[in-house]
Amino acid sequence: MTVKKINYLQKAEDVIIVLTFVVMTLSAFLQVCNRNITKIPVTGFEELSKYCMIYMVLLGTEMGLRDGTQIAVTALQDKLKGRARLFILILIKAILIVFAAVMFYQSIALCQIQLKSGQTSPGLGVPMVVPYFALLLAFGIIAIVQLIGAAAMVSAFIKGNTEKYEYVDLSVETAEKMVKEEEEKVRSNQKGGQSS
Repeated sequence: MTVKKINYLQKAEDVIIVLTFVVMTLSAFLQVCNRNITKIPVTGFEELSKYCMIYMVLLGTEMGLRDGTQIAVTALQDKLKGRARLFILILIKAILIVFAAVMFYQSIALCQIQLKSGQTSPGLGVPMVVPYFALLLAFGIIAIVQLIGAAAMVSAFIKGNTEKYEYVDLSVETAEKMVKEEEEKVRSNQKGGQSS
């Protein structure tokens, strides 16, 4: 897959997340209005919002893994530098890829069972394969994106190009120090500008 295709898939994923968020919010709002104001017997709002939340959370998980914003225990990798750090990052990616691949495979079986059973949801009457497909979609994307990231890391490891994967210390003390340094630069620039 080329970078352009991956970017296209990630944009499509972002659109799906936004759409599911909008639909989830609207259906929850309409459910509350219906329950408290109109009292019209309309079913499915709650179910629709739950299914949208399932898609949003699973695709959001992939997004967080992709850009590194998922919560993680990084005590070991933070202490390492260079190739040792990159090796640990590759190992973490490999474990994640195996997990996502197993979940993807099991999701296929789960969706096949739902297709054969013909089970439908009670509120909306949609086939239950629709909410279960979220697992298949999310873990498939996770496996592909993490595999591409791991390939880039392995290539960097082989070439000895580890700068991109070096640890950046962003502790509170470091952040405060950086802010103070920037403030000093601004003050010195202001003093230099006033004297001329």
